[in-house]
Amino acid sequence: MTPDSTNGPVGADGFAGTGGPTGTGAPAGTNGAVPAPRSPAPPRSPGPRVPPAPPAGERPSDIALVEAVLTVAENPVGVAEFATALDIPARRVEALLAELAAQYERDGRGFRLRHVGRGWRLYTADECAPWVERFVLAGQSARLSQAALETLAIVAYQQPVSRGRISAVRGVSADGVIRTLTARNLVEECGHDHESGAILYRTTDYFLERMGLRDLDELPPLAPLLPGVDDVDDIVAS
Repeated sequence: MTPDSTNGPVGADGFAGTGGPTGTGAPAGTNGAVPAPRSPAPPRSPGPRVPPAPPAGERPSDIALVEAVLTVAENPVGVAEFATALDIPARRVEALLAELAAQYERDGRGFRLRHVGRGWRLYTADECAPWVERFVLAGQSARLSQAALETLAIVAYQQPVSRGRISAVRGVSADGVIRTLTARNLVEECGHDHESGAILYRTTDYFLERMGLRDLDELPPLAPLLPGVDDVDDIVAS
C-alpha cells in the first residue's frame, strides 16, 4: 500500500494529485492552470494641492496678517483675496488697509500702501524713490527710451488708439516701439477700429500698477503741460 490513500499520483511537493500534472502543486479545481499575475493599479493623480492648515495655537492679529500678506505679494491684492485667505470679513479688511495706509504715511515710513488697479500694494515712498532707483538700476539699464515714453503717453491719453494714429502724432513709425511696450506688458490690444479695421491699443493694469494709479482718471491733465500760443508760434518760426 502506497503512503498516499487518495488514489491519485503524488506530486513532487508531497501532496496528493488533484487531477493536474504531477509536480505542479496546482490548487484543486484549476485543472492545472496558473492564473496570470495581476497588473498593478495605475497610480492615482495627486489632484490639486491643498494649502496646509495654519499651525495650531494663538492666531496673530488681523492687521498683522494683512501686513504679512502685503510683504510677499508680487501683484496688487484685492479685498476679496485677503478675506478668503485670512478668514476676515471684507469690510474689516477694507478698514485695516485704510488704517495701515494712514499709519505708514503718518510714521514717515519708507514705503506707502496704495490702492491701484484692482488691489492694494506696497510702494516706495516718493521721497525715497531717487535712492531706491539708484540701488535698483545700478549696473543695468531698465528705463524706457524716449520714443517708448512718448508712445506710451499717446496711448495713455488717447486710448484706444491705432498704430497709424500714434505714428501720425509722433511723425515716425511706431511699430517697433509698440512691440517693446507690448512685451513689457504696458500696452495691449483691445479690438479693431470699426472703420479701418486697424488694431487698437490701450494701457494695461500693470501700467496703472507701475504708475501708482487707481485708474486712468488719475492721470495728470495735459493742458498745463502744453505750450502756449506764443510758444507754438516761436517753435514753428524756428
